[in-house]
Amino acid sequence: MSGTVTKIDEMGLSGTKDGKITITTVAEPYGPKSESVASIGISLQAGAEEPDWKVHIPKANIDAVIAALQEAKKAL
Repeated sequence: MSGTVTKIDEMGLSGTKDGKITITTVAEPYGPKSESVASIGISLQAGAEEPDWKVHIPKANIDAVIAALQEAKKAL
């Protein structure tokens, strides 16, 4: 992945001793002129260089993803 990463927030990952969820934005994640994305990273251990899992969400999809996560939360 290339591009400029800007940290937005970081929080503890429930159910782990020192895992974390990191929210960032990534400018030009797939090379020059590629669309910026929001990135959600999951790290199971503190001090990890890269998240164990991450997902990139284009700006156009963020509202729909938030709505789906709110529905998922209701179902839990």
